Amino acid sequence: RGSANLVAKCKMCNRENSLSIVESSVKGYANDSVQFASIVKFECRGIEPVDFSPRTGWVATAADSGASFPDVDLGEKEWCDYDEKEDREVGIYELKWQFKTTKN
Repeated sequence: RGSANLVAKCKMCNRENSLSIVESSVKGYANDSVQFASIVKFECRGIEPVDFSPRTGWVATAADSGASFPDVDLGEKEWCDYDEKEDREVGIYELKWQFKTTKN
């Protein structure tokens, strides 16, 4: 038997469905544009993600000063703090995401 990050059993047919994070696919997001960028890929078997709840544990890095902000909570889908190096507010606002099906 292999391993998976999520295993769910269907109550109707008792089939086990799984979702695994493709380890080599995890990337940071460093883009100020409105374009979406891939940050992780999942291998899905019998299951399809439809929503995302970011919550806690993220790390943000200020684009200008490089200041690091560990344990960012994105549970409210936005976050802000103060960058002392640049003497200004930094933040993540209007957080959006999407899931795309790929064949690789």
